[in-house]
Amino acid sequence: MAISSIQLCHGVWSAGARMAFSSSSHEQAISTSVRVSFGFPGTIGWNSCRFKGSQSRTSAVVRERGEKIEEYPPIDESVDADEDRQIVHSTQKLPERDFTGTDAVPIYVMLPLGVINMDCELVDPEGLVNQLQILKLVNVDGVMVDCWWGIVEAHTPQVYNWSGYKRLFQIVRGLKLKLQVVMSFHECGGNVGDDVHIPLPQWIREIGQSNPDIYFTDREGRHNSECLTWGIDKERVLKGRTAVEVYFDYMRNFRVEFDEFFEDGLISEIEVGLGPCGELRYPSYPAKHGWRYPGIGEFQCYDKYLLKNLSKAAEVRGHSFWARGPDNAGSYNDAPHETGFFRDGGDYDSYYGRFFLNWYSQVLVDHGDRVLALANLAFEGTCIASKLSGIHWWYKTASHAAELTAGFYNPSNRDGYAPIAAMLKKHEAALNFTCVELRTLDQQEDFPEALADPEGLVWQVLNAAWDVSIAVASENALPCYDREGYNKILENAKPFNDPDGRHLSAFTYLRLSPVLLERHNFIEFERFVKRMHGEAVPDLELYPDKNHTEFQGPDGQVAVD
Repeated sequence: MAISSIQLCHGVWSAGARMAFSSSSHEQAISTSVRVSFGFPGTIGWNSCRFKGSQSRTSAVVRERGEKIEEYPPIDESVDADEDRQIVHSTQKLPERDFTGTDAVPIYVMLPLGVINMDCELVDPEGLVNQLQILKLVNVDGVMVDCWWGIVEAHTPQVYNWSGYKRLFQIVRGLKLKLQVVMSFHECGGNVGDDVHIPLPQWIREIGQSNPDIYFTDREGRHNSECLTWGIDKERVLKGRTAVEVYFDYMRNFRVEFDEFFEDGLISEIEVGLGPCGELRYPSYPAKHGWRYPGIGEFQCYDKYLLKNLSKAAEVRGHSFWARGPDNAGSYNDAPHETGFFRDGGDYDSYYGRFFLNWYSQVLVDHGDRVLALANLAFEGTCIASKLSGIHWWYKTASHAAELTAGFYNPSNRDGYAPIAAMLKKHEAALNFTCVELRTLDQQEDFPEALADPEGLVWQVLNAAWDVSIAVASENALPCYDREGYNKILENAKPFNDPDGRHLSAFTYLRLSPVLLERHNFIEFERFVKRMHGEAVPDLELYPDKNHTEFQGPDGQVAVD
């Protein structure tokens, strides 16, 4: 359902509300009659953080770019002015670190999924300009946008339509913002309740009707049209081209068509989609096949091309009877202890299990290696990045089952992210990681059965990347509007007492929405941007250094507790 044009008034913004939080420079930059037009038809089913007492927090599982996210009770949008003040006042009492003078981490904001329609037209450019002007007021560095394969090369191979994106980029350049651009080779949406659905190109789907093995396939033979299987990376089944040739042609055409935007520095980074939701992983937990959190998911290697690859690997190993997937790995919604493969002491750690998981995870690494090599050719001189999903459920078990089915060979006795980091280092590609706002304690309270540990996972992945000296950026896994979530992001962005002074290279906020621009939410967002930029904020409630009984204030003075 389209969201109508709404005035920036009480509950959102008004001239008076702007005065309540803005500096005079904000008032000079925006007229008193500013209106925001959210004319994007069905941008995304906005998932608000739940309230607990007077504070909201993210209590959630996993967010998919272009997929439905778990739904929770929305924020009450009828909050009055007094309640707004209570929300802001209550969050000011949280203990916080002072990030004044720390290295600035650039902030980007994802644009709505429906900002470009299926005809590659920019939807409501006037409304978009107003929204971007508001982001510019609080010194957001730039925006992120998906360039959807299913829109641009929709009908005919190698016939590309970039018209809507060109207009969008011109607007962004006019506002002196930067752009992170995602080469999105996956399906957007497609699940029950999703408002935006951008399938793979029509000509690809026509091929899939006669040859469904171009898609990832589970043990039951169900095909998943979210993205192409990595089994056809080198198979000429796409009207004479391999999958990686198709990706390369698309990226090269983008580079040529948008040369002026590269030359003037507008495009700061290209994120290369490498799997479902643009992430380097198997589509192991698809909602369309009935998966629900915190299910372990299923292996996705049963298309004929990957099975052929597995057969060759088994023959090389000298055990041709290993050319099969596990027959005791359970189904999408099982728990590890319910399966013979993933239980403690299970077959995942047998000779066969280690062979299969090595092969399965290596296919993932090899796919990233091939596509990023071509991306560097297409975008020579421009930073490229790859995104990993934060699969934090079952992290506290020995097998890490949900990670294994997704292709991350990361049981408790093996570092599954080091090989991925090494591959990214080979191509000098940045790592973009999710779920930096999630707290393990919240997961333990809300989903104790999941044995999740997002904080442990984030720490492992960030250090795997930093250990090989590649840039690490991040995103929040779910929409977040509360100070508690922002503080967690800040802690991960700028680790406390890191002797090497490491920090995130950038942070991308999920996602521009009417809820973000509500007055009390935007106050918190502006405060978060300032702290990520290393600027002072006046309302810190500082906590002491863990090793001392002192508080350090924003002016550098120290007071003994």
